[in-house]
Amino acid sequence: MSMSQSQNPITELKKHMKPYEKSDTRASVMQLFNTIIPLIIFWVGGYLALSVSYWLALPLLLVASGFVIRTFIIFHDCTHGSFFKNKKANDIVGTITGVITIMPYRKWKYSHTMHHATSSNLDKRGEGDMWLLTIEEYENASFWTRLAYRFYRNPLVMFGIGPIFVFLIQGRFNRKGAKKQERYNTYLTNILLVGLYALLIWAMGWQAFVLVQGPVFFFSGMLGIWLFYVQHQFEDSYFEHEEEWNYVNAAVEGSSYYKLPKPLQWITGNIGFHHVHHLSPKVPNYNLEKAHDSSIPLQKATTITLRTSLQSLKFRLWDEETKSFTGYRKVRSGLPQNAVQTVSRESNK
Repeated sequence: MSMSQSQNPITELKKHMKPYEKSDTRASVMQLFNTIIPLIIFWVGGYLALSVSYWLALPLLLVASGFVIRTFIIFHDCTHGSFFKNKKANDIVGTITGVITIMPYRKWKYSHTMHHATSSNLDKRGEGDMWLLTIEEYENASFWTRLAYRFYRNPLVMFGIGPIFVFLIQGRFNRKGAKKQERYNTYLTNILLVGLYALLIWAMGWQAFVLVQGPVFFFSGMLGIWLFYVQHQFEDSYFEHEEEWNYVNAAVEGSSYYKLPKPLQWITGNIGFHHVHHLSPKVPNYNLEKAHDSSIPLQKATTITLRTSLQSLKFRLWDEETKSFTGYRKVRSGLPQNAVQTVSRESNK
């Protein structure tokens, strides 16, 4: 449902979020304990289960990967400065959780800040978001661009190769133009990551390490990319050009409310309330549901469930005419549009 006609004025809706933007040190510390400790327990449990059966270990490692997702939400809140009141505390915890989630804190902080500032803006794509083309752009693209785009948007690539590329490879290098503090944080994260992994390999052997950390990394990376993907890729999402783009519309209409079962909502740190987060990134994850429940306009955001979210797998292109996602079926030809026009002119001679 579009909220263009029903939402409160921008200042009122954002003002309504103020009471929920206050972090609670006790709640934050408690969340660290109920996230990191279970992660360690299930990770070690998976390792110990190897001596019995790998099939016994895998369920434990799957649960451990869920706690990595929850750790990433803490990391994510730190990048927004919302987990603790103190900036230094956010930076320290963010860097440590960045090692656990294999993502440099300051590097991701920059790209994610850009994502929030430009989300759903068709004229400012390319930083901190997923590659998206409109139907017209796809029709006018070269053969190789189309091929690359289809490869990128293929679910097997996005959720299979994606975690390896984003976390293991892309996360190891600084972006072009990164400032000194950001560069040094990436170096520090890489050094700590190598040290931690070297220690674990020394203690348990490289084979056991790969059998344990491999599934934890892959499952958490795949689920993390899925959450990011599905909460912006739903049929009646919101995308506009700069002159029509509006921050509140982008937040509430361009981000979904992913209504998950309570256990999954807890393990994913309430990130399903993504519309609330985009409206007010300063709201810590443990206050997102309260903020959602307190605002009627926010409750009118597009709601998706586990079942309906699977429909997003068929979305490939943005249709500017219908303002909705669609598949490749609406593309007029397998050739770029300019090639079609050339063939048409030749046939009319």
